[in-house]
Amino acid sequence: MRVCILGSGLTALTLAKALVNQNIFVDLISSNKNHKINHSRTIGISKSNFNYFNRNITNIEKISWKLKKIEIYTDKNKNEKILNFENRDEQLFSIIKNFQLYEVLNKSLFKNKYFKKIKSQKKLIKQEKYNLIVNTEYNNFFTKKYFSKKIEKSYNSYAYTTVINHEKISNQIAVQVFTKIGPLAFLPLSKNKTSIVYSIYNSKDIDKKKIIHLINQNNIKYKIKKIEKIENFELKSFNLRSYYHNNILAFGDLLHRIHPLAGQGFNMTIRDVNLFINIIKNKIDLGLPIDSSVNYEFEKNFKHKNYIFSNSIDLVQEFFNFERKFNNNILSKSVKILGKNRFINKLFTKMADKGINF
Repeated sequence: MRVCILGSGLTALTLAKALVNQNIFVDLISSNKNHKINHSRTIGISKSNFNYFNRNITNIEKISWKLKKIEIYTDKNKNEKILNFENRDEQLFSIIKNFQLYEVLNKSLFKNKYFKKIKSQKKLIKQEKYNLIVNTEYNNFFTKKYFSKKIEKSYNSYAYTTVINHEKISNQIAVQVFTKIGPLAFLPLSKNKTSIVYSIYNSKDIDKKKIIHLINQNNIKYKIKKIEKIENFELKSFNLRSYYHNNILAFGDLLHRIHPLAGQGFNMTIRDVNLFINIIKNKIDLGLPIDSSVNYEFEKNFKHKNYIFSNSIDLVQEFFNFERKFNNNILSKSVKILGKNRFINKLFTKMADKGINF
């Protein structure tokens, strides 16, 4: 069996490693000659996905920083939490720098006999050469021809990312502050480093000095020594209307892109990898062919779940955006009351960990 993966990002590498671990030949082909990894970007991985990654893909213990608690505030009252998620003895999330995960995956694939990396797409890929072609790229022939129809939304916002260096603290609590201009997340990376993700409405031309001022203004607990280079990207969400065409499957962010406020983007991708690998393993165990039927089963079993989950994240964003527009904290007070309910709090925590699959 041979699979072609189009792309060179974290999704492509993660899926490639999961496939070669099943003794499946993988050709990784990218049309992006100069793939750059943003050094200020981080990803949060939930407990169940973290365990799956370590068992079935590659070990990422050494590059992760575990969080035991997540606290939610508003800028109107930074001394009082409106929501609080915690798991007393175990991590809720693990935070990892994108470029470190990229390096670990590259190293684990290097010289693997089942893996081959092709640097450029000089010739049109022959579909019949591969059992499956998995596309993770936004701009290539297959995307433009087969995966252009989507349900799309623009948030009229940009996300600004950086890392702050600060005095040492235990630093195992992530903090999200819903400010008047958008959600600001403090995501610990170590005892003296914390990642920042600030999603700001109508901020295409905002001055970087203002970002630094806003970070300091909404900082709850850190004694900041240095703020590293600030990067930014436009915020959009979308869901593809069709997941596949014959033996070509769209995958990862190409299938579903969501607002970063809940840190669930890469978690959705890991769940996709888990399902995709299980479908292939079941086919092999039953002696069935690995062909477009894999893509059919993948879409049938997961498309509706991804759509519901991504819309639930969008609902959270719109909830606090509504409060921001009308300058009223009644909604936050309501959430605070709901959060104190053990059943509801546990439900929210499970959804953050396992999506809607628990």
